[in-house]
Amino acid sequence: MDYETLRVIWWVLIGVLLIGFALTDGFDMGATILLPFIGKTDAERRIVINTVGATWEGNQVWLITAGGAMFAAWPLVYAASFSGFYFAMLLVLFALFFRPVGFDYRNKREDPRWRRAWDWGLFIGGFVPALVFGVAFGNLLEGVPFIYDSDLRVTYHGSFFALLNPFALLCGLVSLSMLAAHGAAFIRLKSDDVIARRAALALRISSLVAIVLFVLAGVLVATLIDGYQITRAASPDAMSNPLLKDTGTGPGLWLANYGTYPWMIVAPAIGVAGGVIAFLLAGSRFEKSAFFGTGLMIVGVILTAGFSMFPFIMPSSLDPRSSLTVWDATSSRMTLEIMLVAVIIFLPLILIYTSWVYRIMRGKVTAAVVEENRHSLY
Repeated sequence: MDYETLRVIWWVLIGVLLIGFALTDGFDMGATILLPFIGKTDAERRIVINTVGATWEGNQVWLITAGGAMFAAWPLVYAASFSGFYFAMLLVLFALFFRPVGFDYRNKREDPRWRRAWDWGLFIGGFVPALVFGVAFGNLLEGVPFIYDSDLRVTYHGSFFALLNPFALLCGLVSLSMLAAHGAAFIRLKSDDVIARRAALALRISSLVAIVLFVLAGVLVATLIDGYQITRAASPDAMSNPLLKDTGTGPGLWLANYGTYPWMIVAPAIGVAGGVIAFLLAGSRFEKSAFFGTGLMIVGVILTAGFSMFPFIMPSSLDPRSSLTVWDATSSRMTLEIMLVAVIIFLPLILIYTSWVYRIMRGKVTAAVVEENRHSLY
């Protein structure tokens, strides 16, 4: 297999891992974001927690896998992003600390203050990563202030608070509302009675907010946000050196791929359609269809960002030539080939096992179930 094809395949595979993480761990985060608002009593909050209690640990592995794949397949991206987003990554890491201890320790004592404290800890563990991941994507669309010198040493010239600019925060709110909708749809699917009704209301609100903010972000990308375009490309089979190309910038360039490949318009269409499906079916008996709708919304939003930026992965706002792309940020051909063999072997096994777990753990979490298993459930 030629080097160019391998590079595109790994762009697709890392996109699949990110989508897998958002689809699975996304509803975990969404459920904990909504936990203090949907659950009014301790018993109700235990129901909400146990809707995701059986699967949240396995779902979080997608994030670790995506990080590992990025390290191996896109080492230049890994180095530049973890340098530039260092404090943001630490913020996500510390927020995620609340999740295992929150799930495991909340039910150890019956003190209401103890349990409320862990409820808000679980909220932070869902809210902060959901927001920061969206902010990170917003900064990628705007360009990140880093530069490579002639020896390919990367230098980052930004700050943590510079990441929190208006457009990036808008993207963060898109991510937050989208995952909240996904979590609400899952709670709706896994619960009944008053919890399900509150989840339906939360689903209506969050899906509508996500649609509006997603469309607004698209308008800004089309009119105000500078996109990037390769003006002189190196050979797709050349060594990974971002300085071998020339890059231009300008408003609306992120939409160029939609003119070259009109079929890509299906991505934002799926994003909006999924949100509309979730909104319309929120209170209906078609619970699975509503959950499918929020899943479609997530897939559409992530694909929209990926299709818009292709072949760029991490553009540079200081020196567009230093921008990292699919063609100049990857590992060696041999590394990509070995990793691809591992993926072909193990990814189907992971998908089969994950499907089996969800099949075994299907069914609703009710007040009676929680009461009967009060010492074994979260």
